[in-house]
Amino acid sequence: MENSKPYVILSAAISIDGKIATRTGKSKLSSKKDLTRVHRLRSGVDAIMVGKNTVSVDNPSLTVKYVKGKNPVRIILDSKATISTNSKIVKTARTTPTMLIVSETAPTRRVSLLTKKGLEVIKCGKARIELRKLLSILSKRGIKKILVEGGGITNWHFLKEKLVNEIIVTVTPYMIGGKDAVSLVEGNGFDNISYSFKLKQVKRIGDEIVLRYVF
Repeated sequence: MENSKPYVILSAAISIDGKIATRTGKSKLSSKKDLTRVHRLRSGVDAIMVGKNTVSVDNPSLTVKYVKGKNPVRIILDSKATISTNSKIVKTARTTPTMLIVSETAPTRRVSLLTKKGLEVIKCGKARIELRKLLSILSKRGIKKILVEGGGITNWHFLKEKLVNEIIVTVTPYMIGGKDAVSLVEGNGFDNISYSFKLKQVKRIGDEIVLRYVF
């Protein structure tokens, strides 16, 4: 089973206190040099994946900038197909391959609308998206390496099911604080301290530290 799923890299920039966004959704933490590193990483994967909240709050393009390279397939996790038709993702779906992953509870009208906008809609799971099943589907589609860029809830679901092979985190020189700020991993969390990764690389970029862990 392990060989039938893509290699999953979880990537994020965090504050010193482990936040990926403020309580108001501000999340631009990385320096230009670190962004260049991230976009180089993007250019080397087959797909980049985020949850619907990341699209809603950040309205990202999820393309490769700052370096030369191909754009990865964009994969959006959105069980109810609620993604805005005004988002950059939807507006550019005809030029950059984009998959929208929904559950069987997604309204037919929304699925039809987004399909007409150029997104490839894939149903995977009854009431919620089944990640392990999804990875198997993506593997059969030729996707071998995926970059997961959050947010906190998406990160939690991948980690909860132990589907992450590698974590690359940039610790930035900011403090955010607050119980309503978004952490690197949200969700319920684990009961025990037992799920660990091995540190493989530490790199300094100015006042930032890039940490690379593998499972």
